[in-house]
Amino acid sequence: MKNQNSNTSKNKIHSIKKDKISQTRKKKLNKKSVINYSKSDNLLMLTEQLPHSFLLEKTLLSCIIVHCDTSFQTLEIVREHLPIEAFYFKNHQQLYKVFIQMYSQKISIDFITTIDYIQCYGLVSNVGGLNVISELLKEIPTLIYLMDYIRLIKQKYIRRCVIRIGLKAVDNGFIMNFPIQDQLMNLNSEIQKLINDIQPNEKNFNSSELLSKILNDLWEKAKYPGQLSGLPSGFTGLDSYTDGLQKSELIIVAGRPSVGKTAFSLNILLNVLKKTRLPVIFFSLEMSAQQLMYRLLSMETRLNQKKFKTGLLNESDWKKIELVMKILGKIPIHLEDTPHLTTTNVRQILKKFHKIYPQIGLVIIDYLQLMEEPSMKIMNRAQEISIITRELKNIARDFEVPIMALSQLSRTIDGRMDPKPMLSDLRDSGSIEQDADLVLMLYKNNQILPLNSSVDSTIIELAIAKQRNGPVGNTRLLFNQYLTTFEDYK
Repeated sequence: MKNQNSNTSKNKIHSIKKDKISQTRKKKLNKKSVINYSKSDNLLMLTEQLPHSFLLEKTLLSCIIVHCDTSFQTLEIVREHLPIEAFYFKNHQQLYKVFIQMYSQKISIDFITTIDYIQCYGLVSNVGGLNVISELLKEIPTLIYLMDYIRLIKQKYIRRCVIRIGLKAVDNGFIMNFPIQDQLMNLNSEIQKLINDIQPNEKNFNSSELLSKILNDLWEKAKYPGQLSGLPSGFTGLDSYTDGLQKSELIIVAGRPSVGKTAFSLNILLNVLKKTRLPVIFFSLEMSAQQLMYRLLSMETRLNQKKFKTGLLNESDWKKIELVMKILGKIPIHLEDTPHLTTTNVRQILKKFHKIYPQIGLVIIDYLQLMEEPSMKIMNRAQEISIITRELKNIARDFEVPIMALSQLSRTIDGRMDPKPMLSDLRDSGSIEQDADLVLMLYKNNQILPLNSSVDSTIIELAIAKQRNGPVGNTRLLFNQYLTTFEDYK
């Protein structure tokens, strides 16, 4: 009898659980979608408002204006985490903007000064009227929960951004003349920016941690005194100034057309490969991967490029080519001839290679002015280049790899008596010199060649025009235009 009762109670519990599960499933099935499709109008419509909280926004603004004695400090914390768009309501955005403007003008923020400011600048209607300011004073929020208010508002802002990106993707999906490749690239770029915005900064070190890291670094260097701290470029004169190509640095190699920028970068690429065996990636927007490989063969076999073009090769030449091909086939060199290269492409490819190789030696981009940034609504080319150089610097830091970007110099240099270029000659944007850690400039020198030099060689001056962590100066190189090789001028 007892067993029968226990079995009955077990069955009842099991049936209750089953009912609860079925009810939960029904609720999920009956839940209305936030996006409705109207067949008659052929439109997609949102059925709910975007995530926001009026109370949170109001409380956060109250934290700034009510605690007038600490308003500047509070605003500094809020500004560090929240852009103006993080506020959902337009009048809250405008009021937050007013606080920022008052802060920049060093005007203390309280009830009287805020009302005076918005009246003077005709912003009363923009902030929703003077009663909005009065409402803020009715609450006396505690600053203990300030970071919680910021975190919750930011979460809702990020969710709105995700929804907007999704809706934009849906909208673009219907535009048939918008290439699908570009759509995916834009989508990936916007998502990446959002991820970077919400990712915590994991590289914050206190002074003791930094000093400990520096001490370990010095001990490692002391084991091998005189050794270069960076990657060897293969040019003694250059390495004496830079101590090698340093990790996380953006390096600009500039020059007028036909001065040998691509050849110079390929020489460095080969030198890095030979001396470190680390993988290198070469992004070419001008030449195909096949053309680049022909150049590398010419450089390593010491055979004139014309022989490769005409096929006039003798038995000795074939032996050289066979030997060099075996060597080049084993070393980790990757040639990417992507025509419409963006910083998003660069980041994606580096991520892919980072999974295969624990460390990437060097990244070269030929050349900067041919890169694009389609996801940004750019007003002019200078602004676009500015965004590209800033992002390349970020990529160099994220992957701890030196990035070498080739750049054109403006034509103004051709009309000058002194052929030596200046930083202001960098084409399209002043931000190139600002973002770059190292700026190298190649230019021709009309000096007569010494008797022991080849008639095919030209003296090229290499100016170290800017170095963030070292001296500037000049060194000379010999350029063989038929083999496209550079070597130290002795």
